[in-house]
Amino acid sequence: MAFLLQFPNNFRTFSVSASSNGASPSVPQTGPVILELPLDKIRRPLMRTRSNDQEKVKDLMDSIAQIGLQVPIDVLEVDGVYYGFSGCHRYEAHQRLGLPTIRCKIRRGTKETLRHHLR
Repeated sequence: MAFLLQFPNNFRTFSVSASSNGASPSVPQTGPVILELPLDKIRRPLMRTRSNDQEKVKDLMDSIAQIGLQVPIDVLEVDGVYYGFSGCHRYEAHQRLGLPTIRCKIRRGTKETLRHHLR
């Protein structure tokens, strides 16, 4: 599967590695990067405790179908695993549209950072 990545001209350079054994690519430690990630690679640990406004999801579905996602969701990468804590409506809209990927602003964190988000 191929992914098309578009970046502004002033975007800093970075590297991404991939493994043939199915391991997730790692994100560099130099700050957030914008990447398209497969929806099934993003863990959503708080999804069971929240319910989305279905009207907002439908409006986002219409918008995404017409002009694409305008604001990436924030994702935390810890030890090669991606966690999403925000962007719930955008994430569900992508799921319901059957889109395989979503644009993410990825920042790298530690296990302590992850524990903080889970409180």
